[in-house]
Amino acid sequence: MRQRAIRNLAKLDMTQARITRILDAAAGGKNHFTADRDAVRRYDLAAPVTTTAARAVLHYLCRVVRHLAGEGVDQFVIVGSGVPSGLPPGGQLHDVARDALRVSAPRVVYVENDPMVLAGARATIEPITDLVRVVEGDIREIDELLDDRVLQTFLDWDRPVAVLLLSTHSLNDDEYFHYVIKRIRQAVREGSYLSLLQTTFDAIPPELLSAVHDLLAMTLPGHAIRTREEVEALLHGLVLVDPGLVWIPDWRPDGQDVEGADQPGASGGYGAVARIP
Repeated sequence: MRQRAIRNLAKLDMTQARITRILDAAAGGKNHFTADRDAVRRYDLAAPVTTTAARAVLHYLCRVVRHLAGEGVDQFVIVGSGVPSGLPPGGQLHDVARDALRVSAPRVVYVENDPMVLAGARATIEPITDLVRVVEGDIREIDELLDDRVLQTFLDWDRPVAVLLLSTHSLNDDEYFHYVIKRIRQAVREGSYLSLLQTTFDAIPPELLSAVHDLLAMTLPGHAIRTREEVEALLHGLVLVDPGLVWIPDWRPDGQDVEGADQPGASGGYGAVARIP
C-alpha cells in the first residue's frame, strides 16, 4: 500500500480532473483543482445538471448511512467517496453515522486513492477522532484492499459491516465487478450490507448524448457508464433493500433533500443497498 501511495503521489497531476474532485467542486467543496472546476463548467455547458447531480450524490450517501445506522450497523467501509468537503461542518458521513446511532460510536474507514484527498482527510479527520481511519486503496485491487492491515484490525469482521461502493466508475470490466461483489460478500458476516452508486446516461436527452460522451472521453477517460439493465445484472442474486435499484434521489427520500427531487434522472446515477444474507 505504501509503495502504491508513493507512486500515486508522484503522479499527482493538477491539470487532470478526477471524478471525486469534480463532485467536490460541483458541491461547493474545497478539495479540488482548477481542472476540476473547468470540467464542471464544461459539463454544465453540455447538460446543465452537474451541481444538482453532485449534491444528489452527497444527499444519497447521507441517507444510506443514516438508514444503515438506524438498522444498528456501526461499522462502515466507504470506498471512493472522496471524503467530500461539500458536506457541511459536522455533517460528514462519519458524523451522520454517529448522530443516527446515538447509543454507540460507529467506526468508519474511508478508502481513497487520490493523493490530495488522502492528505486532506488525514490532516482534518484522523487527528480529531479515534473512530475514523483513512486508507489508501483501490477497488480495482480488491484482494489487496481487503487484506489491508488497518482495515483488518480497526474493524471487527466477526460483526456486520456496511460497505459503500462508490467508485464503480473505475470498474470497466463487468466480470471483475462481479468478482469484487463476490469478494466483499465473502469477507463480511451475515447481516452486513453492500451499497453501490453507478453513473448512467440513461436520462441524457438523445440530442445531447454524443456531446456528453465526447466530453467524458476528454475529461474522464475510462469512466464506466452503465444502463439500468447492466446494473441489474451486476446485482443479480443480491437481496435489495426497498426501494431497490432506483435513481439516487428516489432512494428513501426524507423530505429534507430537494436536489433532483423533481427530475431524479438528472442525478445521473443509480443507487441500491443490498443485505448480505
